[in-house]
Amino acid sequence: MSFKIAVSTYSYIALTRTGAMTLADVVRKTKELGFDGIEFADNVPFEGDPMEGAAKMRDMCAEVGLEIVNYTVGADLLNGFAGGKAQDEIERIKHQVDIAEVLGAKGMRHDATWGPSKEARAGYRGFDCFLPQLADGCRTVAEYAAAKGIKTMVENHGYFAQDSDRMEKLVNAVAHPNFGILCDMGNFMCADEDPLLAVTRVAPYTVHVHAKDFHYKPHYMGNPGGGFFPTRAGNYLRGAIVGHGEVPIAQCLQLIKNAGYTGYVSIEFEGIEDPIVSVSHGLDFLRRVQLT
Repeated sequence: MSFKIAVSTYSYIALTRTGAMTLADVVRKTKELGFDGIEFADNVPFEGDPMEGAAKMRDMCAEVGLEIVNYTVGADLLNGFAGGKAQDEIERIKHQVDIAEVLGAKGMRHDATWGPSKEARAGYRGFDCFLPQLADGCRTVAEYAAAKGIKTMVENHGYFAQDSDRMEKLVNAVAHPNFGILCDMGNFMCADEDPLLAVTRVAPYTVHVHAKDFHYKPHYMGNPGGGFFPTRAGNYLRGAIVGHGEVPIAQCLQLIKNAGYTGYVSIEFEGIEDPIVSVSHGLDFLRRVQLT
C-alpha cells in the first residue's frame, strides 16, 4: 500500500506573499505537478471573504480533480491568537471549523499553544500544569467539529507543545474520538527530538501526516545564517527539500504505515529553494521510497 500524496499551500508561501502566485495558481500548479490532493493553510489566506474564498477553492479543486485533505490554522489556547484574548480563542477556532466545512475538508489542524507567558510560568510551571486548559479547549473544538464531520487535530508545533510525549499526553487528556495528532515528522527536530523515536510514539494517534525535512547544524558550529533558525536547545535547522535533509523520511513513513495509518501524506516545504522545484522533487522522492 502506498500513501496518496498532497501538498500544503504553505509550501508556496514565498511565491504567494510576493504576488508571484495566487491561491488559484497554487491549485492549478499542484494538479499540474501530479499531486493527489491539497492541504489549505490559513497563512496563505483565501481571497476576500474567507467563506466565499473557501467555497471558490472547493469548487476549483473539484473542477481540476484535487482532493482537499486538510485545513490548517494557527491557534493558541493559552494566550489567544494574534493579540486576542484566551477566552475568545475557542470561538475563533470554531469559526475556522465553519470555514473548513465550506471548504469541504474532512480534517482541521489547529495549534495547541506557542507556550504560556513568562508571568504564567512563574514558579517553574511546566507543560503538565497547563495540560487541563489545553485539553478542555481541544475537546470543545473536537465536539463542535464532530457534528460537521470534521476531524480535529493538533500538530507537534510551536516549541512548547512539540515533544512527542507532550503530544501523547494531550491526546490522551482530550480523550475524544474526533481528536488526534497531525504527525509532522520533521518538526520533532525543533525540540531536539529524534524523529524515529518520536514518530513511533505518536503513530497510534496520528490522523494526518506532514512530510517535512531539515538541514541540521549543531550549536558548536555557530549559526550559519541564510535561513537557519534555532532549535529549543540552540542547534540550527533550515527547511530542506523532502528527501534532501536529515529526517529519515522513508523509515518514518514505514513506522506510520505499521501503526495502521492509511490517509494522505502532505508535503510541507519551508526551505529557501524555489518552491515549485522543491515540492516537485519532494513528490518524486516520496513516490520512489514507497516503491522500494
